[in-house]
Amino acid sequence: MKELITAIHNAQPDVVVVSGDLTQRARRREFERARQFLDELPQPYLVVPGNHDVPMHNVFARFTGALDNYRRYITEDLEPFYVDDEIAIVGLNTARSLTIKGGRVNHQQIARVEETLGQVPPDHIKIVISHHPFDLPEHYEGKHLVGRAQMAMNRFASSGVDLFLAGHFHLSHCGRTAERYSFGEYSGIFVQAGTACSVRVRGEQNSFNILRTNRDSVVVENVSLHREGVFRTASIDQFARTSSGWVRVRD
Repeated sequence: MKELITAIHNAQPDVVVVSGDLTQRARRREFERARQFLDELPQPYLVVPGNHDVPMHNVFARFTGALDNYRRYITEDLEPFYVDDEIAIVGLNTARSLTIKGGRVNHQQIARVEETLGQVPPDHIKIVISHHPFDLPEHYEGKHLVGRAQMAMNRFASSGVDLFLAGHFHLSHCGRTAERYSFGEYSGIFVQAGTACSVRVRGEQNSFNILRTNRDSVVVENVSLHREGVFRTASIDQFARTSSGWVRVRD
């Protein structure tokens, strides 16, 4: 944990995004530790809940106050918004009581994103963060995406969303939304976060992503934990804005 906090501070981020699953079983002591972790991050930061932040074994709490502990220890704002001179970030809560693992969005949530981003200057990079992904590499089936992803992506395309940041799968990926979705000349970028500090890794070391953006370029640097206990750059992907949307820049 200490090494992760140090690495994040060394990156000198303008804003930090935490894409959910701050706990394993949504227990109070886990949220207390998550609160301590957030307090050590550079500010400002945005955080959205994940499915593990909803109680699993306490059925009563799951259906009567699914995110009560999250609201108490983390934030009352389940769908935060951030804007500065260059970027705008909208958070979406995809965690649901009725699903153990998966997530969903509804029409009202997407309408709120459309309204919020509609007030953002056109030269800003528009970013959506969620726990469950709206897109993944092609070999993943649609069932792995957040519920109603197709509907949401159709409307996000009209809003000109540039970046989709998500967690959930414990594996790092990034790519173009045009590989899965076809909305004319629109193509955004999806960036999947790995596991930052949990021991539940899936074939890769603990990692996080550093994104560097301007109007016409996005660089995704994946930073992972090495054996000597320090975080180092593992890979770099670059995307450029074109008349056909965002495309990957090849070396």
